[in-house]
Amino acid sequence: MNRSLRLLTAVAATAAAALALAGCSGSAAPAASGSAASDETITVYNAQHESLTKEWIDAFTKATGITVQVRNGDDTEMSQQLIQEGDRSPADVFLTENSPAMTAVEKAGLFASPGDEALKNVPSAYRPSSGKWVGIAARSTVFAYNTAKLTEEQLPKSLMDLADPSWKGRWAASPSGADFQAIVSALVQLKGADAAEKWLTAMKTNSVAYKGNSTAMKAVNAGEVDGAVIYHYYWFGDQAQTGENSKNVALHYFKNQDPGAFVSISGGGVLASSKHQAAAQKFLAFVTGAEGQKILQTGTSFEYPVGSGVSANPKLVPLKDLQAPTIDPATLNSQQVTDLMTKAGLL
Repeated sequence: MNRSLRLLTAVAATAAAALALAGCSGSAAPAASGSAASDETITVYNAQHESLTKEWIDAFTKATGITVQVRNGDDTEMSQQLIQEGDRSPADVFLTENSPAMTAVEKAGLFASPGDEALKNVPSAYRPSSGKWVGIAARSTVFAYNTAKLTEEQLPKSLMDLADPSWKGRWAASPSGADFQAIVSALVQLKGADAAEKWLTAMKTNSVAYKGNSTAMKAVNAGEVDGAVIYHYYWFGDQAQTGENSKNVALHYFKNQDPGAFVSISGGGVLASSKHQAAAQKFLAFVTGAEGQKILQTGTSFEYPVGSGVSANPKLVPLKDLQAPTIDPATLNSQQVTDLMTKAGLL
């Protein structure tokens, strides 16, 4: 999803000018009452949801007195920006919605350690084996289906079933989005590139493309298609509001370590070029700590906490019950996926 660039700051205008982030504008505000005094500022390149990251930032600044500037964009945009900037980047921290963007930056050699505390906060299942970044949240792949068009017995048993000709024109996705491309990354790791290429070729014939997961879910709700491959939290978020775009929709969890049961890890990393690495590591320690993870538990993002033993919002299916396949996030390859999807005519 594309986001406009902006800075949320609590520093004087002279400090904002010194950082000179292209395309961003700044504002100033005093540190929250009761926070520790600090004149240190870190810059976050944010590809997570803006509202969620703002909650983390506000709570972190209140707790530490460290102010945070943020530049918002999507996974691909921000990762490519960091790679282009290299060691000249003003970023101290990078946050994403999905793992492949983190892996791209890691492969470019741009991450330092996320810090011992953040690594300790997050179990190994929710961070890469390399230890170069950590998981900060998670989301489950689901098949959102129209309850008037499909019974439970008619649902696909596996994500792979959607390649069958019987599903032609009946299911949707948002292939241009980083969310769906992360799911394909998992498919490549679990089934291999050849099997993934065949599935994507069938997808080109069978699926209906929409721009964004929310739009795909709306299409299911309206009966335009029988179902769509999306992430779980779009349904929960709509249900928590008016429910008008999901009232005819239910969620099917593939489970059984199926590619369709993939749980995507949102990541956080500290840039090796950061001049504020201790403060950047402190930020990741806060996000992955109990206070930061409880923002996921009690807030409106409906994403899964992955750190400090914090349980998920009780409305969600517990992570342990999703029966997700085991995938090392460090192995997810965004370039390979975009190449395969381009070859299949999906991009």
